[in-house]
Amino acid sequence: MELSQETKTHLFAIRTTGGQEKVVMNLLQSKINNGQINLYSVLLVDNLKGYIVVEAKDANSAFNSLQGIRHIRGQLRGEMEFKDIEGYLVTKSTAPTIAVDNVVEIIGGPFKGMKATVTRVDNDKQEATVILLDAPYQLPVTVDSNYLKISTSS
Repeated sequence: MELSQETKTHLFAIRTTGGQEKVVMNLLQSKINNGQINLYSVLLVDNLKGYIVVEAKDANSAFNSLQGIRHIRGQLRGEMEFKDIEGYLVTKSTAPTIAVDNVVEIIGGPFKGMKATVTRVDNDKQEATVILLDAPYQLPVTVDSNYLKISTSS
C-alpha cells in the first residue's frame, strides 16, 4: 500500500488479550503484507500492556480490518495523537559512538546506574559486553547498547 504525501492517516489504540499483543501484531502485519486488510502499520508499545496501536485511513478502515482477528477485544473510542507514540518511534542508537575500553554508565535495565568498562561492541545486534566497575569481581555482562551512555566522570 503506497502512502502519498497527501494521505492523512489516523492512529487507534486496539485492546487485546493481555500478553497476546505480539501475537496480534504479527498476525496483523502478515495480513497487511498480503494485502488482506486496509491498515498501514501496527505498533507494539512496550509499556502499554494489553494494547497495540494501528495506523489506518479512518476509524471504519481500522474497525473493519480488525473483525474476526483472535485476541482483539475492541477499539478505544477516538484516535491517538502522533505525539502520544512519537517517543517510542525514534530510537537513536548509541552503538557506533561506543568503543572498547570506554567507561560507560548503564542508563537502563537491571544494572541501571552502574558504571562499566566496554570490552566488546556488536553493532549488528546493538549490544555491548561490559565489565561492571562496582562489582566485587570482574563480571562480563552483555547489555543493549542503547542502555549505555559514555561516562563524563570517572
